[in-house]
Amino acid sequence: MTAVDTADVDSTRQDAAPTRPFSAFEWMIAGRYLRSRRRETFISVIAGFSFAGIMLGVATLIIVMAVMNGFRSELLGKILGINGHMLVQPIDMPLTDYDAVATRLEGVPNVVSAIPFVEGQALVSGPAGNLGALVRGVYESDVRRIPLIANNLQGGTLDGFDEGEGVAIGANMAQQLGLTVGDNITIISPRGSVTPMGVTPRVKAYPVIAIFKIGMSEYDATFAFMPLEESQAYFNMETKATGLEVYVTDPDQVGVMRAAIEEAADRPTFVTDWRQRNVTFFSALEVERNVMFIILTLIVIVAALNIISGMIMLVKDKGKDIAILRTMGATRGAIMRIFLITGASIGCVGTLAGFILGLIVCLNIESIRQFVSWMTRTELFSPELYFLSKLPADIDSGETITVLVMALALSLIATLYPAWRAARLDPVEALRYE
Repeated sequence: MTAVDTADVDSTRQDAAPTRPFSAFEWMIAGRYLRSRRRETFISVIAGFSFAGIMLGVATLIIVMAVMNGFRSELLGKILGINGHMLVQPIDMPLTDYDAVATRLEGVPNVVSAIPFVEGQALVSGPAGNLGALVRGVYESDVRRIPLIANNLQGGTLDGFDEGEGVAIGANMAQQLGLTVGDNITIISPRGSVTPMGVTPRVKAYPVIAIFKIGMSEYDATFAFMPLEESQAYFNMETKATGLEVYVTDPDQVGVMRAAIEEAADRPTFVTDWRQRNVTFFSALEVERNVMFIILTLIVIVAALNIISGMIMLVKDKGKDIAILRTMGATRGAIMRIFLITGASIGCVGTLAGFILGLIVCLNIESIRQFVSWMTRTELFSPELYFLSKLPADIDSGETITVLVMALALSLIATLYPAWRAARLDPVEALRYE
């Protein structure tokens, strides 16, 4: 070759501009590596398992987190819907001025209602058996302000609740006792009349005027509501009340409102909020939720490790192709980006598929539960064990984004080492024995 020809070749090499990062050429090569051929079936199988692992890991995380959120939200709504956000109880002297205290409490900003009540434990009896019950006496106007009861009547009515001597009971209690609206329920209290022979149990029958279904099996089988004045007479409370249930606009602000509630009561009181009364239960739910997140994250990590193994095998199999590309002018950066695209594509598509699968399952979780229960003829979500009558799912956008970002980041990190190895491959060594 003459000096002129050499100069022309050098000039041509100088004029040829390198491809820009992530150009169509790099995407084309990465796409060819993703499509399997007959002699690369094993590598494609590993890539398929990696894709399936990412998809199932992301879907499982989204589904489990949504179910845990739904479970907590439903339980919180049921528990606070019937028990109130704060409980005000008297100290030193009986609560005889409960109406005046309730009026003052309702004047506190952000307080929705203050409901005086009389409460006692009793044994309830019906044609089909006996149960322990929590009997609560309230005004008709107040029981109508509890949406979980007033809006979920399965039978009967609350009209004339204060004037009559009837009671409203939960649907599970009515079923277990064999009662319907109009039947009599017998309530037995150990604290009855005082006689020369001692205290005798008080036994009285009341007509069932309403049956409600809250949706929380424990409450539907335990609570019975009667008129406030009747409950005072039945439990020997005379003109006293057990306490007041206070409902506020934001349950998370009960700690801030405690001082205002105590001041508005204008009498010695002991105030507890829903967090104190249910601290063990909700702490256990939070711990279980965090542990499940950590455990299920391992599925995504295992899938990411599959991406590493599959990509390393692909790099070894494509050693000759990499060397040819390098001799044709491909830079180390271009080779690295090609394999980054190849590995990251598996993670990105798997993450998207997992998100879609998780979203579909969450939106149809109760139908899926019923179908599986019908197929296996088993109770997958027993209300007696899980308190709720249906399987809830509440998708939190923040948590879902966290899961997606985590899966994408793990997929990208898993691709870095194989891509770096491909970029460091020496063309001379790769083509020496070819």
